[in-house]
Amino acid sequence: MFRKKKQKTVFVAMSGGVDSSVAAALLKKKGYKVVGVTMCFNISSSQGKRPSCCGAEAIEEAKRAAQVLDIPHYVLSFGDDLQKYVIDDFVKEYLDARTPNPCVQCNRMVKFGSLLKKVKLMGADFLATGHYARADYSKTRRRFELKKGKDKKKDQGYFLYKIQKENLSSILFPLGGLKKKKVRLLAKKLHLPSAERRESQDICFIPKGSYQEFIQDRLGKKAFKPGEICDFKGNVLGQHKGIAFYTIGQRDKLGIAVGKPVYVYRIDKTTNTIFVGDKKCLLAHGLIAEDVNFVSMNIPKKKIEVQIKIRYNQPEVKAWLSQDKGGRVRVDFYTPQMAVTPGQSVVFYRKDIILGGGIIKDVF
Repeated sequence: MFRKKKQKTVFVAMSGGVDSSVAAALLKKKGYKVVGVTMCFNISSSQGKRPSCCGAEAIEEAKRAAQVLDIPHYVLSFGDDLQKYVIDDFVKEYLDARTPNPCVQCNRMVKFGSLLKKVKLMGADFLATGHYARADYSKTRRRFELKKGKDKKKDQGYFLYKIQKENLSSILFPLGGLKKKKVRLLAKKLHLPSAERRESQDICFIPKGSYQEFIQDRLGKKAFKPGEICDFKGNVLGQHKGIAFYTIGQRDKLGIAVGKPVYVYRIDKTTNTIFVGDKKCLLAHGLIAEDVNFVSMNIPKKKIEVQIKIRYNQPEVKAWLSQDKGGRVRVDFYTPQMAVTPGQSVVFYRKDIILGGGIIKDVF
């Protein structure tokens, strides 16, 4: 007598948006036991603003989608995790004259860290999200690999490189092989309430206003110490409002007039100085990255050729990748790159495989 194959259980991180709702629908259609879960972060400011990621409206929309799909739905609190791993890091990085990417940190520590652990304790075989990416098993290399989503305009692999490689086998990305247009059509066909919902481009825990206002709301005006704006010769051109107001490549809102366009090309925390210059000052030949994670390969022992991105919305470019001291890596560009920014992520690719990445520490 044959034993019936056990039905696999997938918990789907549902934000109330169209992508995660369709992801849940596709997994149910494939025969999985699907459970919806929405993360609530319980974050508010002294001004009473609520983040878009866990407002009552988003939770209600996720619940409505779960009802349409006839699946269980839970709301779990991860406020302490978001504060500890994402918001505290976000604020610290800006005060350290770096420009962080909170989505990378959230994916690493919260979604594919705390949430993954939690749902496994609740009986999940897999955690699924609505990201446009893929986690495929390579028979040739005998390991799971993180890959780009098929929709080049929506590919989100850049934000996922910090997933631990041992967790890839427990993660599903149902939308990895689909185009966004197709996902919208599926949502309409399924009568999902999020079918026409617009996508938010904001940092989820900053509902309105600027990140500077968010930092000041948490730390007060003492967080911003004015200092000098200098040219590359050290000549003082004006005063800045605090280094957290500025990022590499910035041209606007400098508050100085020098008769020609100038850009922020260096921020010195030690002397509390902003340095500006013409566009050629932004060119870099390479970088050093720290906090490196190789999600789809082992740490390379020799220098290798890769494609890289130094920010999400830029094309890939060729570079050489090699080991550096203290677990860091060195990246040498084939051609100089503009506005390489400490605190941002550099991600390494080989064709459609996301090899890994790290946080930019130094530029040369």
